[in-house]
Amino acid sequence: MASITSARVLRPVGVAGGLFAFALDVVRGLFRRPFQLREFLQQAWFIASVTIIPTALVAIPFGAVIALQVGSLIKQFGAQSFTGSASVLAVIQQAAPIGTALLIAGAGGSAIAADLGARKIREELDAMMVLGIDPIQRLVVPRVLACMLVSVFLNGLVSVVGVAGGYVFNVILQDGTPGAYIASFTALAQLPDLYVGFIKAAVFGLIAAIVASYKGMSAGGGPKGVGDAVNESVVITFLLLFVVNFVISTIYLQLVPPKTG
Repeated sequence: MASITSARVLRPVGVAGGLFAFALDVVRGLFRRPFQLREFLQQAWFIASVTIIPTALVAIPFGAVIALQVGSLIKQFGAQSFTGSASVLAVIQQAAPIGTALLIAGAGGSAIAADLGARKIREELDAMMVLGIDPIQRLVVPRVLACMLVSVFLNGLVSVVGVAGGYVFNVILQDGTPGAYIASFTALAQLPDLYVGFIKAAVFGLIAAIVASYKGMSAGGGPKGVGDAVNESVVITFLLLFVVNFVISTIYLQLVPPKTG
């Protein structure tokens, strides 16, 4: 009984160690040749096709809710002229990367885990290794790079749509001044705020792809095992994304001084 309990306690530690070792193998595979360009383009197109419409639809309420909440709070302090800049900061620094990452993990990551898991239970990965083909270089690396690329582009889409949605809802529902909303963009926002959003998106895409690939390639037990791997990959990715987002935001706020207007 004690051995069973200790095994359950140590299992997350083993998973974390295996995931870290797998991530190192993926990073090493990024610099190996030949590069699977065709696989990369196919995966990038697939991930973009399943995430671009949901991402655009999610970006509208994201920007609207942020603009309405920030606008109502700032209005109480009589600083309505800063509504635009505060909304933009919230969207490009936090909402856009997180929203993009959640959709990448939920749609693209689950598809990657299911695909690699199905290959695993059909023993395709074992057959590739017998033939001298590295599955990480052949299958994982193109998916990781595709997730990072699509995540960066979708982050830009969410930023634009979110800011536009916030502008519309602030002007219509809160009687904001269009000119003041647009003019305040440069009051507090600065270029590093945009850069950190894209860096977050790339890192989140990397994490989502690595976790999904690891859980897919370690799946076992038939179709049920593949389903469990997909569920676990999404949950683990969500947890890691919020932790990494906190770390990156903290480091950024310590290194880049805020603009005072």
